[in-house]
Amino acid sequence: FSETMGALGGMIADGSMAKAFLITLKPLVAGLAISIVLGVALGVLMGLNEPAEWLFGPVFVVAQAAPLAALIPVLTFAYGIGLTSKIITVCIMAMPVIVLNARSAVRATPASLVEMGRSFQGTRAQVIGKIILPAASPLIFAGLRLGCAAGFIGVILAELLITPTGIGDLITYNQSIAEYPKMYAAIFSVIVASVLFIEGLERVETTM
Repeated sequence: FSETMGALGGMIADGSMAKAFLITLKPLVAGLAISIVLGVALGVLMGLNEPAEWLFGPVFVVAQAAPLAALIPVLTFAYGIGLTSKIITVCIMAMPVIVLNARSAVRATPASLVEMGRSFQGTRAQVIGKIILPAASPLIFAGLRLGCAAGFIGVILAELLITPTGIGDLITYNQSIAEYPKMYAAIFSVIVASVLFIEGLERVETTM
C-alpha cells in the first residue's frame, strides 16, 4: 500500500495522472451526459406511457442482463477505435440501469397523490412536474448513482479493450513493464474518482 501511495504521489507530481485523466474524461463525461439525459427521459416516458414501455422495455431489460463487455469488439468494428466507440461503451454500460430505475420510480408514485392532483384540477404536465417527478426522484437518483458507477467501469473497459489511452493506458503500460505500484495507483485513482462523483450526486439529491 505504501508503495502504491508513493507511486500515486509521483504520478500526480509529474503530471502523468492529470494528463491521463483529461483523456479519460472526454468519453466519460460525454457518455454519462447522454446516459443521464436520455436515460431519465426514456425511463419517465416508459413509466407514463404503456406503448413506450412495450417498445423500449425489453431492449433495456436484455441490455441489463447481457454481458455488454462482449459487445465492445463489435463496437470497435462498427465505429473504429476513436472517441465514438468509447462514448457508446459508456452509454451501453450506464443507460440500462438509469432507464429501468426511472421507469420503476415513476410507476411507484402513490396513486393517491396523482388522484389528489387531478382532483385539484391540475393539468397532466402539472401532475407530472409537481407530483410524479418529485415523488420519483429518490429512486431516479439511486439509478443515476448505479448507472454512473457502471459508466466508470465502461470507460476503463473501453480504454483497455479498444485502444489504450488515458487511465487505461497507464494500467496496461505499467502492467507490461511490471511497475505494479503505478498500475495499482492508476486503478486506485479511478476508484477514488468514482466515489467522489457518486458522493457529488448524493449531495445534489439532498439539495433538491
